[in-house]
Amino acid sequence: MASKLKYLPNLYLGESINRKKLDKIKKKLENKPLLSGVFLIVLAKNPQDQLEIYDARQLAWKYYEKYPPYVVGIAGNHEEAVRMVEQMVRECIASRGDCALKEYLLCQA
Repeated sequence: MASKLKYLPNLYLGESINRKKLDKIKKKLENKPLLSGVFLIVLAKNPQDQLEIYDARQLAWKYYEKYPPYVVGIAGNHEEAVRMVEQMVRECIASRGDCALKEYLLCQA
């Protein structure tokens, strides 16, 4: 199981994610990621990329016990996650005039 995940304080949530159930979703992500049924938008670990989208079931991999991701968004499906990334890009460009998503999102923390 994934160890303690890190979350953006103003976490982006997809339309299908109920904010009232966010604590329950986070608990599932940390304890039973195979049952979470959501997609995550996380900061990429490598310097070439900015964000990654993946099925939360990947948190069951041993790698994530040692290297927990920094979650910036939770979506109900992959398409919703892509729309959320598009929204983040629009907000970043409007705010900064560039597409430095990592810096933009971390400044919001």
